[in-house]
Amino acid sequence: MRLFLALLLFGNLAVAHTRDLTLAREKNYLVIQGAHLPKGEIRINYLEAYCRTNSTTADWHDTTIGHTTELISLSADKKTMKLRCTVKDGVIVNHTITASSDDVTFAISGHNPTATVSAAHWAQPCIRLGDFTGYDNKGKDLDDYLPKCFLFLDGKFARMDAVKPWIKEARYIPGQVWCPKDVPRTDVNPRPLSPLVPSNGLIGCTSGDEKQIFAVAFEPYQELFQGVARCLHSDFRIGGLKPGETKTIKGKIYIVANNVNDLLSRYAQDFPTASAK
Repeated sequence: MRLFLALLLFGNLAVAHTRDLTLAREKNYLVIQGAHLPKGEIRINYLEAYCRTNSTTADWHDTTIGHTTELISLSADKKTMKLRCTVKDGVIVNHTITASSDDVTFAISGHNPTATVSAAHWAQPCIRLGDFTGYDNKGKDLDDYLPKCFLFLDGKFARMDAVKPWIKEARYIPGQVWCPKDVPRTDVNPRPLSPLVPSNGLIGCTSGDEKQIFAVAFEPYQELFQGVARCLHSDFRIGGLKPGETKTIKGKIYIVANNVNDLLSRYAQDFPTASAK
C-alpha cells in the first residue's frame, strides 16, 4: 500500500510539473512557456498599443499613443515578471505578471505623475493563438481558426464561426469587435463592430486537439476582439488618468482542461464583481 501511495503521489507531482507555466521576455513579446502547450509556448505582443477615445472610425495611427516597455525583473524560477510602460504623455504603467501551473495573473497599476489629463483610455495585449488552435499561421485565410474561438453571448458559450450576425464592414477588415454595455461604442478598435454585447469578459479558444482551453479576461475591459494575426484580445480599460491619479486593473489568462463550466467557475471566483454584472 505504501508503495502504491508513493507511486500515486509521484505520478501526480509529475503531471503537475509537466503542466507548469513559466514566463519569458523576447523583444516586445511576453512568452508563456509550458511543455504541455502546442509548440511549447504562447506569444503575446505585450503591449501592442495604448489608445485614445473616438477610435472606432479613426485611423489607427491617430488612435495609438506611443510607449516603451522595460523589463524590470524576472524571478529566478521564471514565475514572476515585472514590466514598466512609459506612455508618451507621461503616464507610467507597472505590470506584475505571475505564472502558476494553469493560469497567469496580471496586476496592473497606471499612474499619471504629470499636470495634464492623460488620453490613454485602453490598451491592447495581442495574444497569438495560431499554434494553440492547430493552425500554422501560413495560410491566407486569416479567419481559419474561428471554429476554435469562443466568447459568451446571451449567457451561452458561442463558437465564433456560428455567431450571427458577423459584421464585415469597417474602416479596417477583417476581424470582429464586441463592446461591453458600459463602454462607448465610439471608443473601440476600428474593425467590424458587432451589435452583440458579450455576457462577460471572457474570450478564448480550444486547442487543436480540443483537450485544452485558453481564455483571457481583464477587469475593467474595453472590448473583446478577434484580430488578423490569428489573435484574440481582451483589451483592458484605463478610462483616462487625471493629474496625480492612479488606477488598477486585474487580468487572468487560463490554460486549463476543456471544461467550460469549470472555466466559468474560475472566472466567477477571480472576478466576482464582473461576473455578477
